[in-house]
Formats: sequence, structure tokens, C-alpha cells
Amino acid sequence: MFKFLVPRESALGETRVAATPETTKKFNSLGCQVLVERDAGLAAGFKDQDFLAVGAKVFESEDLKAWGAADALLCVQAPPERTLRSLRVGALLVGLLNPYQNFQLASSLHSAKLSAISMELLPRISRAQSADVLSSQANIAGYKAVLRAASNLDRYFPMLMTAAGTVQPARVVVLGAGVAGLQAVATARRLGAVVYVSDIRPAVKEQVESLGARFIEPPDLPDRPSESGGYAKQASEAFLTAQRKQLSDHLAEADVAICTAQVPGKKAPQLINEDMLDGMRSGSVVIDLAVNQGGNCAGTLPGETVLRKGVKLIGESDLPCTVPNHASLLYSRNLFALLKPQIKDGVLQLNLKDDLIAGCLISKDGEILRPDVITPGGTV
Repeated sequence: MFKFLVPRESALGETRVAATPETTKKFNSLGCQVLVERDAGLAAGFKDQDFLAVGAKVFESEDLKAWGAADALLCVQAPPERTLRSLRVGALLVGLLNPYQNFQLASSLHSAKLSAISMELLPRISRAQSADVLSSQANIAGYKAVLRAASNLDRYFPMLMTAAGTVQPARVVVLGAGVAGLQAVATARRLGAVVYVSDIRPAVKEQVESLGARFIEPPDLPDRPSESGGYAKQASEAFLTAQRKQLSDHLAEADVAICTAQVPGKKAPQLINEDMLDGMRSGSVVIDLAVNQGGNCAGTLPGETVLRKGVKLIGESDLPCTVPNHASLLYSRNLFALLKPQIKDGVLQLNLKDDLIAGCLISKDGEILRPDVITPGGTV
């Protein structure tokens, strides 16, 4: 019987879990067994009893037999090297493995002779939507970014008409109209804010306006970037300079700026510089979701709130972890959607001709298939 192992996440601040009782039951119905480390789902609201009730086996962390018996390990973030060494040769690792920055990963996979699927590299095609982890987690990040902004702002979000007079609605500028940005727009509009959106892709204007926001047209330059594979292409410095100049006036009137612009494997473009921050009013808030990739806003730090001349700069790198129950529910469904077609008669056998698998399989039995993304300089 094919065995999936679900560990308790070890990364600092990680509260999600890679399987839930719901997906455990689904894997069992396909003839597979799920082994869950004790308390693996507790931070996300799933007790060991919940897993046991649907047929999972709960094991202790020090039970090396359980680790060695696993055919595949489902994780949220890449586990430490000592964990990978506990797995049997040829086992499969599936999760958000941070391939662009985790340069130790290739060596660990090679020495332990493991196969690995990095969910960040899943091709963004229509058939992959149900398995798109980045989208499901970015949706949560966009939602919570607005709530964080509202709780830190010195004003109301909605317009209020009171006996003491009328309070004008907050003005929110969202930078980037990807999944996180669009969810931020929808949430800010629900709270009653007036929302403006800046994006380098004119094609997203219709989506933005359908949510009730106002689109800021990108600078009309010959080298205006477009979109590739579902992601915005990296913009030139000349384009970014023109875009910053354009945004300065909007930010000067804004109460909140939410930064979501990221390019996979690249440093995040700096869209708000020091001069633009000088123009923002005291009491306004900037939420930077790209802070781990260098940040869209000057001066933001991962996981910290920096008070700069009265403007709160909040670097948010792990907002999905603040909604661990639903984040885990969606994440685990993404993993199941990707792996289900690969399971035949209770055994998972990867179809290397499947575009989805081929796109995110970074190693096979220790052979590194994507040195371009998981090793600096492309070497093991």
C-alpha cells in the first residue's frame, strides 16, 4: 500500500499542514495510507482524533520506521535536511520547496536520492487551476492584507454619515492585479474603501473595474512589459521610473498602499521609493506582500512594522499562516488535485509526460532535473 507521510511543519511561524482529514479520506479511498505526525494539524485546528477517524495513522516524531516506510512526504515548506535523510531512497517530496532561494535543497535531494515536486513551478495553464497553490494562498494573503491595513489605519474604511458629520471613505492603492491584488481590491471594496489599482498589464483593467475599482493606466512606453505563463514579466528600469512618477500623486492622496507585485525567481520591483513615501500623509499604511523578495516598498522588513515619518511600513511574508484552517484546507486540496491522476490501483506513479508533472518535478531519484531554478549557477 502506498504511504503518504504528513509531518508537523518545522519552519518558524508555519501553522499550516499539508493534509486535512478531508484529503486524508480521499487518499484512503484511492487505496493509499496516510501517516500523520502527532499534532501535525493542531495549529490549523485539526486534531489527531480527526485524522484517526478517517483512517489515518498517527505516529510519534521519533518513530524512524514511519519515516523510512513513507513513499511520499507531503509538506508545506521544505523540511530540514535531517528529515530528508530519514526517508527511503526514491521517496517523493511534494510541497512549497522555495526552489529559487533554497540552494541547499539540490544537494539534499541528490544525496538522499529523492524525487521532488515544487508546487511553485506548477505551469499556469487552465488544467492546473485546481492544483494552483500559489493562487489559493495568494487569495488569503490579499484578503488579510486589507484587514491588517484596516486595523493599523487611523481612519475608517467606509464612508459614514453621523450626527457629528460625514466621514469620507479611505483611499486604497493596490499595486499589482494578480490573485492577491484582486482579492485585496474585493476586500477593500467590501469594507467601503475607494480603490485604485496599478498594474503593468493593461489587460487586467476589465477585471479591476468589474470589482468596482479604478484602474491606473500604465505608462505608455515602447518597452511596456506584458505577461508570460500567467505571470507579469519583469519591467525595465525606465518603465519603473515612469510608473513611480505616475504613482506619486495617487500615493500622496492614499490612506493605504498594498504591494503585491512579484516576478518568480526575480527580485521584486521597487514601486515605492523614499521620495514617494515622503509624499504620503502621516498615519497612512503600506502593506508589502513582496517583502521576502526584496520588497515593492523601500524600507520594509520581513515580519516587522517600521514607523517612517508617521507612515507605517508593514512587511507581511506569511499571511496565509494567520488563517491556517482555511489555508490548509485549500492547500491540501491543491496537492490532492495534482496527485490524484497519478494514482492507479493504490500506487502513485508519476507520468513524466504530463505537462503539470514535468513542469514542477525538480528531481527524480536524486537526479536534478531543474538546476536552473534550484542551484546557483546551475550546479549541484
